Amino acid sequence: MSGPLRVAIFGAGPSGFYAASQLLKVAEPEFEVDLFDRLPTPYGLVRAGVAPDHPNIKVVTKAFDKTAKHERFRFFGHVCLGEDVSREELLERYHAVLYAVGTSTDRRMGIPGEDLKGSHPATEFVSWYNGHPDFAELEFELQTAKRVAVIGNGNVAMDVARMIALAPDELAVTDTADHAIDVLNAAGVEEVVILGRRGPAQAAFTNPELREMGELERADVVVDPADLELDEESAAWLASEEAHRTNKLNVEILREYAAREPEGKPMRVRFRFLVSPVEVLGDDDGRVRALKLERNAIQGGRAVGTGETEELDCQLVFRSIGYRGLPLAGIPFDDQRGLIRNEGGRVCDASGAPLPGEYCAGWIKRGPSGVIGTNKKDAQDTVDKLLEDAAAGKLNAPTKDDVLELLTERVEHLVEWTGWEAIDAAERAAGEPQGRPRVKLVEWDALREAGRGAPAA
Repeated sequence: MSGPLRVAIFGAGPSGFYAASQLLKVAEPEFEVDLFDRLPTPYGLVRAGVAPDHPNIKVVTKAFDKTAKHERFRFFGHVCLGEDVSREELLERYHAVLYAVGTSTDRRMGIPGEDLKGSHPATEFVSWYNGHPDFAELEFELQTAKRVAVIGNGNVAMDVARMIALAPDELAVTDTADHAIDVLNAAGVEEVVILGRRGPAQAAFTNPELREMGELERADVVVDPADLELDEESAAWLASEEAHRTNKLNVEILREYAAREPEGKPMRVRFRFLVSPVEVLGDDDGRVRALKLERNAIQGGRAVGTGETEELDCQLVFRSIGYRGLPLAGIPFDDQRGLIRNEGGRVCDASGAPLPGEYCAGWIKRGPSGVIGTNKKDAQDTVDKLLEDAAAGKLNAPTKDDVLELLTERVEHLVEWTGWEAIDAAERAAGEPQGRPRVKLVEWDALREAGRGAPAA
C-alpha cells in the first residue's frame, strides 16, 4: 500500500490531540491520523474534568481545533474500542495505533465503610457537574449534608471543595451542567473539610488553586495554626533547595489563612493535615455519619500513623487520592500500576518486548500526573519512538483499506468532526442568552441528535 502512513489514535483528550498534531507536522514520511473517542465529543478531561469556573484552562482547545482542520485528520466519535471496533481490526488497517485513553477510575482507600451511601469517588462528582453523559443521572446528598469531607491534597480535591462552596452567581456564568447547578444552589452544606495525610509542606495542590479558596464569595477559609507547626524534618526539607517553590508558597498562603479572622460567611472551607481516614462510619440506614481519622507523623518523608484516632462528623465523603486505568480490549496491561504495559510509550508484551505498531501516551502511559501541558512533551516522546520505528521499518503492516466502511456499518450514531461542530453550535447557542459559554448536552440521545445536525431538545 502506497501513500501516507496511517495512524489511529484512541482517546481525543489532550494527549491524543498533541500526538495527532505532532504527527501531522512531520514532512517525511507523511501521516494520516484518525482520532477516535468513545464519546461523541472531543477534548477528554478539558471538557469533562477541568472545573467549570476555570474557563481559561479550556482555551487550549483552540489549538486542537486547528489540528482538526488538517486535510489528513479525521475524527470519529461515539466509537467504543473493543465493542464497535477491535484492537485487531485497527491493526489490520493502520501502520500504528496509539492509545491515549487516560485513567478512567479512581483509587480506592481500602478501608471499612468505603461503600456506604454518601461515600463517593471524586471522579464521579467531577464528571457529574461537568455533564459527562455517563454520570448525569447520579445523585449526591448535598441538600441534607451539613459537613462534607474531601480526602486528598491535590487540585481535584480543591476543585470538589470549591465547586460545593461557589455562590449561585459564581456558578451562573459557567458551563456547569444545569442539573448540577440546581443541586449545588440548593445545597445545605455548611462546611467542607479538606483532609491531607501529609503535612502542609507536602501538599500537592498548586498555588493558584490554593489562593482561590480565600476569594470565595460565600465561604470563609479556615486553618488551625497548630496544623501549620512543621516537624523538624519537614521544616528542614522546606528550607532546602530540594523543596519546590510551590511547596514553600503553599505554606505561606496557608499561614496567611490561619491569621485571618472569619468574616461570618455562610460556609467554611477548612484545611486539615496529617490525618488519614481508617474507617467510614455509618448510621442505622447505612449512610455516612462520620469518618474515623488517625493522626499521622512525617518520618523519612512519609506519613506514618501514630495510633491516635478521632471521629469527624460528616454526612458526605469524596475521596480524591488518585486515578488508575482499566484494562481495555486485550491491550497488554500492568495491573499493579493500573497502566498499559509500555516502555517509553512502546506497548510491550509480558516479556517486555515491544509490539510492532502499538503505542500509548498520557496518563494511561505514565500515570495521573502533571497538568494539561505535561501531556505535550509526553506525547512527543511517544511520537519520537513511533518515528524511530518508522525509519527502521518496524511499524505494523496493515492488510486492509480505510476504516470508514467498517465504522459506517457498525456504529449507528457515528459522529465525525462536523457532527461535533453541530453539538458545539447547539450548546453555545443555548448558553448565549444566559451569558454562559455553553449549556452542555448531557444525555446520550440529545448528543446523538445534535451530532447528526438535528435540533437538540
